[in-house]
Amino acid sequence: MKEQLRRVHAMTTGILGVDPLAAWRSVRSVPRFLASMGKYRSMQPDGPFAISARNVHPILSDFEADAGRASGHYFFQDLWAAQKIFQRRPTVHLDIGSRIDGFVAHLLTFMPVTVLDVRPLNSNVAGLTFVQEDGTNLRGFADGSVDSLSSLHAIEHFGLGRYGDPIDPQGWQKALLSLQRVLRVGGRLYLSVPVGRERLCFNAHRVFSPRRIVDTLADLKLVSFSGVDDDGAFLQSSTYPDLETCAYGCGLFEFTK
Repeated sequence: MKEQLRRVHAMTTGILGVDPLAAWRSVRSVPRFLASMGKYRSMQPDGPFAISARNVHPILSDFEADAGRASGHYFFQDLWAAQKIFQRRPTVHLDIGSRIDGFVAHLLTFMPVTVLDVRPLNSNVAGLTFVQEDGTNLRGFADGSVDSLSSLHAIEHFGLGRYGDPIDPQGWQKALLSLQRVLRVGGRLYLSVPVGRERLCFNAHRVFSPRRIVDTLADLKLVSFSGVDDDGAFLQSSTYPDLETCAYGCGLFEFTK
């Protein structure tokens, strides 16, 4: 039932561009917003911080929100990979398709990062070098040339056209083999993908069995495996069965060559 509700929510949000849960919370919060505005006005603030109809800007979804979210795929994968890279302290690091405003920003606090993506990036951030290239082949990188390499929550999208990339049913496999090819002997690859019951959710993503990832990267050695389950909890030093039955978990793989 929980997975079915997730599917309905994803389809409604993706196709209509409207999050029904967020819309309901906003409608439900209107009376509280109006009461708050009335109370503020009754206190008669003056000057630039008095309420004016022209500048009212309702935010209706934060009344019951938590202080933040210290759980889920992106929180734990970014922390997991950044900590490992910080401990190892490579001279340079290459990332393929991870979030710039998440994981890459973490790394930039202590080292330079080269980011590769099929999409363009306009940035003048110090320490950030950008390469616009297809991650399924990594033509600009020689065999065994990269000592520290990452790709977090990206491979599952390759070849689906979601980000303007060419349609290629084998895009995920080509990307993994390219990562394997360019990794230097003794280097590290930090990889995350959705894991659980294998399927394609076109055009959003694929979900992989953890074993499929390890089997595809047959020339690499798995150093560690952790994950995030359906409840958003971090499973450190996990085993495959813990995540193979997930609806939409996240596998965190550390490889070497």
